Amino acid sequence: MWRAFFQAVGIFLFIVGVECLAIEQAVLRIHDPPTSMADPVGPAKVFRPTEWMPFSLMATGAITLIYSFTIPGWAKKEG
Repeated sequence: MWRAFFQAVGIFLFIVGVECLAIEQAVLRIHDPPTSMADPVGPAKVFRPTEWMPFSLMATGAITLIYSFTIPGWAKKEG
């Protein structure tokens, strides 16, 4: 179970890092019920990844994924 958890976390971090490498910004919108008709979509939050973020996420994901393959067999027998 622990091996699968760490593999999933590593793959997720690596994919998010690749996505941050490919985009300049992401616009996140909140779809709450509008209180007025002036802004029916809701507020927007702009996310701009810094220069170091994609490489840090990919490196952390790769290291976590490699670590997941070194988890010993006794970890499978817990629980």
